[in-house]
Amino acid sequence: MPKPYPEEFREDVVRVARNRGPGVTVEQVAADFGVHAMTLWKWMPRSPGVH
Repeated sequence: MPKPYPEEFREDVVRVARNRGPGVTVEQVAADFGVHAMTLWKWMPRSPGVH
């Protein structure tokens, strides 16, 4: 089983993903940080009504 990512790392990646520029996908941010896109999506809690 892989080691979990440190909380600080997760927070940094989520912050970058939320503040990404137009045309930048979550998948691109995930690749830049070396994590799987689905992992990043799971780290990003969704607000009600946001899909």
